[in-house]
Amino acid sequence: MEPILVLKDFSVQYVSGEQRVYAVNHINLVVKANDTLGIVGESGSGKTTLAMALLRLLPEGSSETTGQAEFKGRNLTTMSQAELRKLRWRELAVVFQKSMNSMSPVHRIRTQIEDIYRVHEPAASAADIRKRALYLFRLVNLPERVYNAYPHQLSGGMMQRVAIALSLLHDPALLILDEATTALDVVTQGQILDEILAMEKEFSMTRIMITHDISVVAVSCSRIAVMYAGDLVETGATDAVLHDPKHPYTKALLQSIPALEGEKGQLKGIPGFLPDLSVRHQGCLFTDRCPEAMSICRQESPQEYAIADDWGVRCHLYGR
Repeated sequence: MEPILVLKDFSVQYVSGEQRVYAVNHINLVVKANDTLGIVGESGSGKTTLAMALLRLLPEGSSETTGQAEFKGRNLTTMSQAELRKLRWRELAVVFQKSMNSMSPVHRIRTQIEDIYRVHEPAASAADIRKRALYLFRLVNLPERVYNAYPHQLSGGMMQRVAIALSLLHDPALLILDEATTALDVVTQGQILDEILAMEKEFSMTRIMITHDISVVAVSCSRIAVMYAGDLVETGATDAVLHDPKHPYTKALLQSIPALEGEKGQLKGIPGFLPDLSVRHQGCLFTDRCPEAMSICRQESPQEYAIADDWGVRCHLYGR
């Protein structure tokens, strides 16, 4: 498959006066067409910042993005705002965390869908928009009555389904879901994940799922990327990484969640805290929390080591 998204030395810094926060550091990543990639890590690891920077939605005065983000051969970081407006939602769409809160409470769902649709198709008729919306509603298991409802008349799960339908209005090539199921109960989360998987059979769509919940990635993504403190520490096929994790941080994440099948082990929290990202650190950022840390970990930043084809890990335990 051809790459649809290629990140090259992609970094994001937040800027406030003289202070800088190094939120995303030198990310190199390839997402192929029809891939399903899950990006996981603790809160504060840079997952959402990465997505917002890709979409150029971070405030320009208080953030700086460097490196390249090539989407279908076009560099998002140097694209004009006019070009971006044509691209967003038509070819590159996102479902935000708690996106149900972003809709106007005083307008019907119908009115808001029509307004959003006409940003890219100004001549579209109300009948054509309704036909498209109801088709998407069926895919996400929403009844037809939702189209004329107000947001306050819908549950959180229904509103999240509306948000997913909105993101698919123009059949985007790449869909980013940022913690799209986090605020939902377990049953509703499972239903929406099943619906997302079913939708991928309908559309030729590439998906990036951003979450702190590894179980979501385990059931819905073919590849996984693990982030820690702005660094990409391990990437590979989901089954391979989850069954035999290489990076100590990946191992620690897996030990902190309960296993529903197989051998049961004792749950372990990850000791310590994320490092201060307003400071440039020498060596590996996970050193102070790592049970396998060595002296070199404090002195040199690890390079990526290839465990196998399409499986890389940034750790001094390998490649020496």
